Amino acid sequence: MTIAGENQNLPAALERTIYRIVQESLTNISRHAHAATASVRIDYRHGAVLVRVDDDGAAHPDSDPVHGVGILGMRERVTALGGRLHAGPKPAGGFSVHAELPVEPS
Repeated sequence: MTIAGENQNLPAALERTIYRIVQESLTNISRHAHAATASVRIDYRHGAVLVRVDDDGAAHPDSDPVHGVGILGMRERVTALGGRLHAGPKPAGGFSVHAELPVEPS
């Protein structure tokens, strides 16, 4: 994977982690969210790759999300690369997974 506008490739471990975040998030949406729509956004900003997956499903801010093995696995992968992950209900309803992964300049 090449960063648009940049002259560098992403490390393989970072590419795999991005792929797995998107894969697991979309799997969770299809299994649990009862969503009509989902969106995936991947951005590069200031030495980091930002991954965001949102849905308009049944989760709401007052519910306690059940963090299963999938979210735990995403968190472990992101943390191992020095990043941060937030996964939870959105204020207006639905669910969001947001990861920020550092990218070392080449």
